[in-house]
Amino acid sequence: MNAEKKTLIILMADDDADDRMLAEEALIESRVLNELHFAEDGVQLMEYLRGDGVYADREKYPLPGLILLDLNMPKMDGREALAELKKDPVLKRIPVVILTTSKAEEDMLRGYDLGAASYITKPVTFDVLVELMRTLGKYWVEFVELP
Repeated sequence: MNAEKKTLIILMADDDADDRMLAEEALIESRVLNELHFAEDGVQLMEYLRGDGVYADREKYPLPGLILLDLNMPKMDGREALAELKKDPVLKRIPVVILTTSKAEEDMLRGYDLGAASYITKPVTFDVLVELMRTLGKYWVEFVELP
């Protein structure tokens, strides 16, 4: 076990304000050392990742080590955003975990085909969400070597 704690910067793309708030609360409750940023749709996600416009300040908006991606968002949905970011030579290295309400097998298969690292159906209860955030945090901070 590595005694040195690493901070994982997570960028969550989800158009649902309640889901964003619950994810943030679950991350705090899970006590995993992480920094969480948000995008409300695929367009905003890509602007953040590319450092466009208001996201130009990398001190304030650092590149994430992990992206939590909802599939069903306005403007540009998660599928389109995933396809676009996986075409970028730098951004394609950032692991993407699809976190969505969709249980459709075609969404899951397409997500993996587009390069998602994992596909998780959003938990129904807050307690399960806390456990999910704890597990995700532990996995991506303590076990995975990220570039």
